[in-house]
Amino acid sequence: MTRPITAGVDGSEESLAGLAWAAREAVRRGLALRVVHAWRFQQHDAIDAGDERTQAEWVRDGLAEAARTVTERHPGLDVTTDVVEGAPADALVAAAGEAEMLVLGSRGHGRVVGFLLGSVGQQVIAGATRPVVRVRAGDEPSGEAAGREIVVGQQGEAEDSAAILRFAFETAAARGATVRAVRAWTLPPLFAYSPGSLKLLDEAGGLEPYEKKALGEALRPWRERFPDVPVVEHVEMGSGGQVLLSVSGRAQLLVVGRRVRRTAVGARIGSVANGMLHLADCPVAVVPHD
Repeated sequence: MTRPITAGVDGSEESLAGLAWAAREAVRRGLALRVVHAWRFQQHDAIDAGDERTQAEWVRDGLAEAARTVTERHPGLDVTTDVVEGAPADALVAAAGEAEMLVLGSRGHGRVVGFLLGSVGQQVIAGATRPVVRVRAGDEPSGEAAGREIVVGQQGEAEDSAAILRFAFETAAARGATVRAVRAWTLPPLFAYSPGSLKLLDEAGGLEPYEKKALGEALRPWRERFPDVPVVEHVEMGSGGQVLLSVSGRAQLLVVGRRVRRTAVGARIGSVANGMLHLADCPVAVVPHD
């Protein structure tokens, strides 16, 4: 079954920026676009918010107007709209499960102030089983210009990053872009050395050659599958967040992973993904993986 690209909208500037990004990506990939508004009736004593039927009409009218804007820009795009009743986070997580990716907008004010991702957005990204893309308010198509890369973070073994790399290569192929695969490394503490790890490092010729070899092995199947996608292998000493942020200025999309696991306090986004969501200027895709 072919999945659509789904955009969650609420009429705000940031959600409309996400919708515009989702529409362009759907056109590039030849996919349908589903526009979703997660809604629950709320009665307000301080203002005249209308009854449930009136609110529902407002929501449907706003959704139709947002979809109309998209179809005017992309006449051939297959666009459907859905008002999904229920708690916004739960509704959007469910919508993401039926999508190729879910796109959400986010307010942004630069790196110094940061941006408010919002509790709903955080819950959705932490709970979604499909990739979620965060797009800042004010995002423009010029950010997807030729020469700007798909930057993807890779860590661990090849199987750990397969889903993340696949998403990055598919996106780059659809855009005719270069993939910059980033692997950051730090010196391990002394107690982390073992006879087995020392043997591997010795065979590789040291820490940095070992990291380069690990990145090359992780990329090999995706280079073979996407031979027309140019690849830059970027291995640098430093924390994952610092290294990714240092190259995000050249990115039209930054792709990071989120390990699917639940803790005593619920699902987590992870420190690197959370940092990129709050600090990177470009759109950020968070891809769940085992």
